[in-house]
Amino acid sequence: MAGNNPSPTEYIQHHLQNLTFGYHPENGWSMAHSAAEAQEMGFWALHLDTMGWSIAMGVLFIWLFRKAGKVATTGVPGTLQNVVEMIFEFVENTVHGAFHGRNPVIAPLALTLFVWIFLMNLLKLIPVDYVPEIFVRLGIDYMKMVPTTDPNATLGMAIGVFLLIIYYSLKVKGVGGFAKELSLTPFNHWSLIPFNLIMEVIGLLVKPLSLGLRLFGNMFAGEVIFILIALLPFWVMWTLNVPWAIFHILVITLQAFIFTVLSVVYLSQAHEHH
Repeated sequence: MAGNNPSPTEYIQHHLQNLTFGYHPENGWSMAHSAAEAQEMGFWALHLDTMGWSIAMGVLFIWLFRKAGKVATTGVPGTLQNVVEMIFEFVENTVHGAFHGRNPVIAPLALTLFVWIFLMNLLKLIPVDYVPEIFVRLGIDYMKMVPTTDPNATLGMAIGVFLLIIYYSLKVKGVGGFAKELSLTPFNHWSLIPFNLIMEVIGLLVKPLSLGLRLFGNMFAGEVIFILIALLPFWVMWTLNVPWAIFHILVITLQAFIFTVLSVVYLSQAHEHH
């Protein structure tokens, strides 16, 4: 923590600072001990907390679904099997409604995106002081726990989806078909090819930005509100924190759903011929 009795500004800055490792011009390869040091490390610095918690949630996802598969029964299902089957059915219905091609990768991808993002978002419901305080006692200065409040994580997933969009656009339509789509849509005339290219390329590049920044913006805003509530007196904090946390359960689920649906819709468009 930034001192024994940090000011509100120091408190907020501390909770919004990632655990950063990178090459510092003066200290070499090291951990950043302040926001200024992290900034001086530049673009290639690693946010270890974002990486660690996102990997942990991915492992949790695999473990839960593997365990559900092992204990699955045709008789009376347990709670875990019921939950997993509900998620499977929900994602399956979503894919059937949004994806109009045939591709065995889309449904598993949608399931992975939805559950993984939901689990990462769910970390937001842990009180903001608990985990950072534990790591401070262990000698680790910073610990930003929710990966989706870091644009590196959300844009990283969005870029992954974007690369799939490009891949399937080229695979399904061919290089010529994809180039024709970009150059002759929406106006099918050779004289308007430059205009079409500008519009279509911008629209294509906006897709990963809209995916990543929408998720980041909503999660980051919610995190800031949790931090501001934590600055209030104890009795006021719990009066506001509990209703906001309950409301945020909806936000957490909705943001995972929106990212997943938009990814499926964009991939469906990549499979369509114009």
